[in-house]
Amino acid sequence: MSTNVETRRDFLGKATVAGAVLAAGAAVSTAKGDDKDDERRAIPARPGAPFSRAVSFGGVVFVAGVVGRAPGESDMASAEFEPQCRQALENLKASVEAAGSSMANVMKCNCFLTDIRDFAAFNKVFQSYFPSSPPARSTVVVKELVVPGARIEIDCVTSMA
Repeated sequence: MSTNVETRRDFLGKATVAGAVLAAGAAVSTAKGDDKDDERRAIPARPGAPFSRAVSFGGVVFVAGVVGRAPGESDMASAEFEPQCRQALENLKASVEAAGSSMANVMKCNCFLTDIRDFAAFNKVFQSYFPSSPPARSTVVVKELVVPGARIEIDCVTSMA
């Protein structure tokens, strides 16, 4: 095996760092002064959560991962994949809008499924939320998610414009 072959994890780690550097560079290059885009703004998650629901800076919004749990509930919307997927996308939309953006401005989604057999259903539901000019997307199948019973998790990067 060649020593210059990168693992997917190495590549994604470098890509994440590069994306953060580009976003920070864009933020630094914007006009200073009263422009609200120059301020880091966090949208709080549920009380007691150790993370923000979304963070905006430099006209870019980073939205935390969401699952198919109905707002204010501790259980998944359903044990079935498609209702969970729809709820996850509704939760993503709510977070994007709470940050002052819209689904039309979503640039990139990272999607995690626990079963490859759900991929076709995922594509169908995803397309209904992004009917034209869909965002760039990565979809990864994982063994399990942190939230018990979750079959999908989605995060995204969006712009304020």
